[in-house]
Amino acid sequence: MNKEQTSLHIPTYLKEGDKIGLISTARKISRDELQEAIKCIESWGLEVVLGKNLFNNYHQFSGQDDERTKDLQSMLDNQYIKAILCVRGGYGTVRIIDDIDFSHFQKNPKWLAGFSDITVLHSHIHKLNVATLHSTMPISFSSNTSKAVMSLKDALLGKHLSIIIDHHPFNRFGEAKGQIVGGNLSILYSLIGSPSDLNTDGKILFIEDLDEYLYHIDRMMMNLKRSGKLCNLKGLIVGGMTKMNDNTIPFGKDAESIIKDAVSEYNYPVCFGFPAGHIKDNRALKLGVIAELKVDKQSMLNYEQSQ
Repeated sequence: MNKEQTSLHIPTYLKEGDKIGLISTARKISRDELQEAIKCIESWGLEVVLGKNLFNNYHQFSGQDDERTKDLQSMLDNQYIKAILCVRGGYGTVRIIDDIDFSHFQKNPKWLAGFSDITVLHSHIHKLNVATLHSTMPISFSSNTSKAVMSLKDALLGKHLSIIIDHHPFNRFGEAKGQIVGGNLSILYSLIGSPSDLNTDGKILFIEDLDEYLYHIDRMMMNLKRSGKLCNLKGLIVGGMTKMNDNTIPFGKDAESIIKDAVSEYNYPVCFGFPAGHIKDNRALKLGVIAELKVDKQSMLNYEQSQ
């Protein structure tokens, strides 16, 4: 293991018969919306355990704050649950993060997977030196590509993860090796200055977003730049920038151009068009884990087999 990663706890990978907990820390969901994903997960040889309050309903949330807190806390503390899969994003995780006791989890880490609003958990848990999975979630299984869903399975079971993608005209060539961190840009922006704020120094930052105004993207990138989140990176990976909005008076640049300009003064490699985020081909990323990024005529992200 790379000496940079000696303090990182990589949870035990799953095997056939292991139990995986399904919860929602954010938006509500129905049992019908989960049936296809549950069948899929069971076909992997895993036993699905549903959170006690998973199908509760409080306005847009999957139950009140204390109910969602209890579900996450229960799954973190249950020694028989070997991984936790958040079923959907939306909004709400930040409302419960400060009420979670991670002490047992730190001693007995397990995989926690999801994306979008789940970036709150990824960022907070990264500060605890535990790896997590940025991945598709059950609400999206039916609309995702088979490669996206299978990448989650492979990540949970400890199979080798390597992603090769085509050239993007905005790419900046180079090679980097370091921990992958990040997630949803809007969430990362909202966490700055909080106990869940992410340290990006010497790391490869991944960002993606959905349904934002272009000037919001610019404002968030300026904030990341001014707060020192961009200057000491080893590399930058830009995933889906999906369904962006503009004003009557156009901002004048698309999201990728805004990001390209924001990091133009730095020398590290930058990879655009990465298959992760609010897109159909949402591949799994092991956050906190050392990976190699090579940006050339093709781009490749590769995790060492032992990880």
